[in-house]
Amino acid sequence: MPSTDSGIDSSAAQAAHHPLTAARTTRGTGGPGRPPSPAGRLLDDLAAWGAARTPAGPFQLVPVQPARDLERITAWMNDPAVSAFWELAGPPETTAAHLRSQLDGDGRSVPCLGVLDGVPMSYWEIYRADLDPLARSYPARPHDTGIHLLLGRAHDRGRGLGSALLRATADLVLDRRPDCTRVLAEPDLRNTASVAAFLTAGFRYADELELPGKRAALMVRDRAHRHLL
Repeated sequence: MPSTDSGIDSSAAQAAHHPLTAARTTRGTGGPGRPPSPAGRLLDDLAAWGAARTPAGPFQLVPVQPARDLERITAWMNDPAVSAFWELAGPPETTAAHLRSQLDGDGRSVPCLGVLDGVPMSYWEIYRADLDPLARSYPARPHDTGIHLLLGRAHDRGRGLGSALLRATADLVLDRRPDCTRVLAEPDLRNTASVAAFLTAGFRYADELELPGKRAALMVRDRAHRHLL
């Protein structure tokens, strides 16, 4: 994939495109071109959360800027292993519409690059689960925070890195969002690698949900138990 002027680390242009995925829910459409909305009060200023320590180096969530990141994320979405669960394969306009549906919103869902030791290597969506359609499918609590993710580099799969990043990200949410009592995810039940990664990261299997387009495992990491799992 040709390098873009990422402003983060141009070495990410060498990334391969095989993910650990926790597939997303659909939030509408939009179009490319404008700067992203800030990650404001609904997610306690996500853009300023800073980095978390992981065994692989410092990890940070950086809100997506389409002009900088669209080509990279589109390439990841077109990997067959990703598209099987995200269903966003296609031209850049397809990815741009998905990003814009969040960036043009009120900040309840923030698309991010996951930057590990200075290299963009994953895509994340941090969202207010209690304000999402997901809340109609489980007993939501105020400030419940959800996670979607994919790993974009082949050599990052199958060696525990996904679990380490999930744990670090959940810790970031709980550290930076004092009103949030739990972090949620709803991976497709068919995606056994993703479910296993959440379990290893300290999430518990809470329920099985029938969602539009998939049967999902509701995975929960509770603030009260975060140091026990």
